[in-house]
Amino acid sequence: MSISKNYIYNLLYQLLVIITPFITTPYIARVLGSEGIGISAFTDSIVQYFILFGTLGINNLYGIRTIAYVKDDINKRSKAFWELMLFKFIIIAFSLLIFSLSLLYFEPKYRIIFWIQSINILAALFDVSWFFMGIEELKKIVTRNIFVKIVGIILLFILVKDSNDLWIFISILVLSNLIGNLSLWLYLPKHIKIIKPSIEEIKKHLVLAISLFIPQIATQIYVILDKTMVGVFANQSEVGFYDLSQRIIRVVLTIVTSTSFVMLPKVSHLIAKGDIDKAKEYVYKSFCFASYLAIPITIGLIGISFEFIPWFLGKNFDKVIYLIIISAPIIVAIAWSNVIGIQFMIPSGIEKLLTISYFIAAFTNISVNFLLIPKYLSFGGAIGILMAEFIVIITQFYLVRNYIQLNKLFYEFWKYLFASILMFTVIRIIGFYMNVSILTTIIQVIAADIVYVGILILIKSETNKMVINLEIIAIHGGKYPPAGTGRNRTERSKTCCISSPLLLAKKDAPLTEQPAHPVLCGAAGNACCGVDISDRKKTLVKRDLPHQAQVLAPVLKHARHNDP
Repeated sequence: MSISKNYIYNLLYQLLVIITPFITTPYIARVLGSEGIGISAFTDSIVQYFILFGTLGINNLYGIRTIAYVKDDINKRSKAFWELMLFKFIIIAFSLLIFSLSLLYFEPKYRIIFWIQSINILAALFDVSWFFMGIEELKKIVTRNIFVKIVGIILLFILVKDSNDLWIFISILVLSNLIGNLSLWLYLPKHIKIIKPSIEEIKKHLVLAISLFIPQIATQIYVILDKTMVGVFANQSEVGFYDLSQRIIRVVLTIVTSTSFVMLPKVSHLIAKGDIDKAKEYVYKSFCFASYLAIPITIGLIGISFEFIPWFLGKNFDKVIYLIIISAPIIVAIAWSNVIGIQFMIPSGIEKLLTISYFIAAFTNISVNFLLIPKYLSFGGAIGILMAEFIVIITQFYLVRNYIQLNKLFYEFWKYLFASILMFTVIRIIGFYMNVSILTTIIQVIAADIVYVGILILIKSETNKMVINLEIIAIHGGKYPPAGTGRNRTERSKTCCISSPLLLAKKDAPLTEQPAHPVLCGAAGNACCGVDISDRKKTLVKRDLPHQAQVLAPVLKHARHNDP
């Protein structure tokens, strides 16, 4: 598939991922109500624990990395695949058994819903997307995700008519997930052979998988646990309010964090060859860019929520407004921790310090939830997740204080904050004089963009200038020199290759020369299209990306196909 086709293909999928919740959430909120959404979110959060411990990271980082190591040898990759599948079958069977026994202690009226949700555990067993990520055959995954998501949306509007159809809604989610995962097995015969797995090797996989799984536990627990605790200490309606607020925030967060993950191979490559100072430069600039996006988006979301939520979710969801106001700042915290944690700490080989920050945050979240949820209900959950995310980044700042200069991270912070405050003022003035409607929200968003960018132009923000001039740092990786270097590999340049949905197009360039996603393009030779801007020329360059397997999981985690 050509670069231009890959660009269009993946851009459409990324847009679908972002747009889908804005199509389905208003309908779900009106049809199922806060209680129906709460029951779905609460029961799903319980099942996710069994999936988490039933896969031990095989469906994510460990599985992808293992296959990537042996992807060029069909015998080795077949052997690794069947070993991991047998390993996963054993632990998921055990997890499903524990889940079945646990149903005896669950709320009887939700027992049927739990059984339906348990299909997701089976879906996790048959999930082989990690294999295709490892061999970089991403077209099949993206195609599957698009098809499943579209079919799920259609079935949702056709079959889910009122609150009594909650079981149908959940069935659509879990069955589309299962069928989507099974569909990938049709492509496996082309890539693997049937080989008898080795029990001894499976034991080795257990040890290695657990070592990579431990950091994931901390992050997953406090992300999932908040809904569980709101359901236990409050009620299902409160879970519904909380879940809706988090859905909206997480969709917006995808825009902010999408560029963070493609920076990982770049910084890894620089650190590997000893160019620490250059790696730090990228981290400083990336942090400024994250702040440039996260601060106005956070303040803007708070500003438009009073007019946005009433028409988007309908009546009786005013509580979501205040939940968004409380928890929206996690957008900033997560954007920053993505830069410090993913872009710097992981490539620098200090993952243990990163794990420490996650466990401290998990402990904080659980403690705050226990204290606040019984009294303040979903507001307690919002405060808990807010504190947890800021504990993560504060801890990371402390842990990397001897590695990077923290003052350089906040070089233009005051400019973004100042412009965002003025932007917020304009948003609220518009909201004060206009009624609640989609038109009001559209005008608020457009005005906010104009004011924010305009103020930054006036106060001469360097990051703003880079964005306008398309001088955003991009990615190359592997053993090859940066784009634009000669055979002596001494010249330096930058490439412009931004992750969708934040792909920036070249000015006046045909579609075939537009930048493609370096991870999702799946082009022949792992090619990545970019722009050499070392001397302001617009030349087409291609760069192999041997580090792709390192970033597949975090990129795709924002594109769950089982959530119409």
